Amino acid sequence: MEQVSSGNGIDRNKAMVEQLQRYGIFNSKKVAEAMEKVDRGLFVPAGTPAYVDSPMAIGYNVTISAPHMHAMCLQLLEKNLQPGMHALDIGSGTGYLTACFALMVGPEGRAVGVEHIPELVTSSIKNIEKSEAASLLKQGSLSINAGDGRQGWPEFAAYDAIHVGAAAREIPQPLIDQLKPGGRMVIPVGNVFQDLKVVDKNLDGSLSIRNETSVRYVPLTSRDAQLRGT
Repeated sequence: MEQVSSGNGIDRNKAMVEQLQRYGIFNSKKVAEAMEKVDRGLFVPAGTPAYVDSPMAIGYNVTISAPHMHAMCLQLLEKNLQPGMHALDIGSGTGYLTACFALMVGPEGRAVGVEHIPELVTSSIKNIEKSEAASLLKQGSLSINAGDGRQGWPEFAAYDAIHVGAAAREIPQPLIDQLKPGGRMVIPVGNVFQDLKVVDKNLDGSLSIRNETSVRYVPLTSRDAQLRGT
C-alpha cells in the first residue's frame, strides 16, 4: 500500500524534527524547515516506523539513513544549499534527502539524485510526487537519475554541495572533479571502520578534508555487487 501524507503523519514528522533539535543534533532553522516540509513517512516502506531515529531497510540491500544522519548532513552542507545552488545526492535511495536539497536550493537551483537501482529510481520519483517537492520535480529543478554514483552526474556540474549516502573505500575522483571551488562534499569513507568526511574544495582547487564522526553505511559499489550484498 502506498504511503499518503496525512495530518497525523505531518505532526509526527514535525515532532521527530523537534526531538532531533532538542537532542542537539542540529540547530539550523533552514534545515528544520526543510525536514518539516518533507514528510519522512512518504519515503519509507509502508508499515515501517517512519519517525523513529533509526535506519530502515528499503530493499535491494539498501537502507534509508536514520533521521539524525540526514539532519547532520543537511547542517554540514547548509551554506552550500543556498537558493540557486547546485546539489548532488549520490545513492539517493527513496529520494528523501534529494527532496530536502531541492527545497533548500529552490526553483532557481538544481538538486540531482543518482541511484543505480532502477526500481528505486522509479519508486523515489513516485515518493517525491506525493511530497512538498513535487512542483520542483515537475518544473525540472529536481531530478532523479539511474546511474553509477561513483561517476557523479556531469550534466549539471559543478556542484556546490555533494552528499554521498554509501561508504567509499576512497573518495572517487569524478566527485572531486565535479565539486565546485568553494563547494563541500560529505562522504563516508572506509570499509569495516568508516568516518564521515567533510571535503571542502578551496578556491585554488586544493582540498581540505576532516573527519566529522564515525559512521556505518552500506558500501558504495556497483549495482551487481549491491544486489548480491557484497
